Amino acid sequence: MTTTASSSTASTTPTTTSPGTTPGRRPRPTSLWAAAPALLALCLTMLVEMVDNSVLTVALPTIGRDLAVGPTGLQWIVGGYSLTFGGLLLVGGTLGDRLGRRRMLLVGLAGFGLSSLLVLAVSSAGQLIAVRALLGVFAALVAPGTMSLTYRLFDDDQLRRRAIGLIVSVAMIGVIVGPALGGLAVTHLPWQVLLVANAPIAALAWWGVHRGITVDDPADLRPGGADLPGALLSVAALATGLLTFTLAVEDGWLAVTTLASALAAALCGAGFVVRERRTTTPMLDLRLFSRPTVRGSAILQTSAMIAMVGVSFAGTQLFQYAWGWSPMLAGFGTLPLVAGMFLAGPLTDALVDRLGHRRTALVGGGSLLAALLVLIVALGAGYPLFAAGLVLLAVGMRVVMTTSAVALIEALPEDHTSLGSALNDTAQEIGNSFGVAVIGTVTAAVMGTTLPTSGWSQPVVEEFLRSQRIGFAILAGLVAVITVVGTRVLTDSHATEEH
Repeated sequence: MTTTASSSTASTTPTTTSPGTTPGRRPRPTSLWAAAPALLALCLTMLVEMVDNSVLTVALPTIGRDLAVGPTGLQWIVGGYSLTFGGLLLVGGTLGDRLGRRRMLLVGLAGFGLSSLLVLAVSSAGQLIAVRALLGVFAALVAPGTMSLTYRLFDDDQLRRRAIGLIVSVAMIGVIVGPALGGLAVTHLPWQVLLVANAPIAALAWWGVHRGITVDDPADLRPGGADLPGALLSVAALATGLLTFTLAVEDGWLAVTTLASALAAALCGAGFVVRERRTTTPMLDLRLFSRPTVRGSAILQTSAMIAMVGVSFAGTQLFQYAWGWSPMLAGFGTLPLVAGMFLAGPLTDALVDRLGHRRTALVGGGSLLAALLVLIVALGAGYPLFAAGLVLLAVGMRVVMTTSAVALIEALPEDHTSLGSALNDTAQEIGNSFGVAVIGTVTAAVMGTTLPTSGWSQPVVEEFLRSQRIGFAILAGLVAVITVVGTRVLTDSHATEEH
């Protein structure tokens, strides 16, 4: 693979002369083992970012009881992080490409670790949402640099793909194992410890990046300003778009507040596009979307996260509320996802080698769709079938996410790698937010905005299961549509030049 650029960016792409050597730089590692310290630091960075969101899901019932929060409030506790994280990812990616990826990563890790300690002062749902939103701000500085620096550790393309695959795997492990760790902690400790634990992990990751990653090379950075108007419009578009879902539950889909929020989202989105087309230093160069791989990969990332996060959000409440499990047992109930992810590792590589990106993505999307259909049946059939659905879900998620992440980064010029990583993560966070919004909205619409905190009667359980069947069916429809749209613009090629 040799990354090519359009005529407007080709001149900024460094030329690789031999494996491990690039003009103006000291030799890069020629094996994963040689880059082990740096890879370990980047894996820790990705782990703390992903675990922060997933570890809290299993504690939602406990937090709901402790802070007297209903489904809408719990949705915002999860979504507050996703809102600022997803809204600011493009800003973080742009700052990394222009000011330095390592520099932004260190700033983000420091802020993330310190912000995690603020949970010790939380006494209300509003305060917790604010802390989660602040964590999302710093995570938006962390995520783009993590993937970008992983890609840039090597000159050898095979090593780049393997390293990115490793980081993607760590990210998914964080999402999957987080609930199990959270359940174990909540059983014996206050739920606040789940966020406080971020601080020492972030500190260790900061030290590893500081020691293991070389200082940014000015020649690799992209010139230009920060495009503050574009950044504000992108955040406003995502924020008002997600707010629309919550207002629809609280006030109704045709309420003035809901329609006003939807209109604001559309206007901000349109304003962002106009701004990025006209400014000489855009935050997001929209010409990059003329590359089919960039469009298709970003679109497909959303389908995997819509399914994964929606099921995870529903699963922890299903296990504890409807099935009466303890938080620890509920956390371990998601571990079949780990088995599916490990099964999908060699499968993904084999499928890409044999089928190419489009058909591999179709296989992954088909697995996600099949998993959701199995889970709909499993809601009334018990945990064994539900566990089988989780395995199938993880297989589809790994296939889609790994294929899309590698293809997207490879399809961009080298001075856009942080932005490419930000696009990848932004697509995931949009899927994350919509997955939570769908399940939270349907649950609140069917059962009301306040769930019973204990002693569910059988009629209440049946009503909850009905709401989750509806939610999973909507998720399945979204996954099907997104998979078709995303794969249509991919090709069966294995070479970036033909994407």
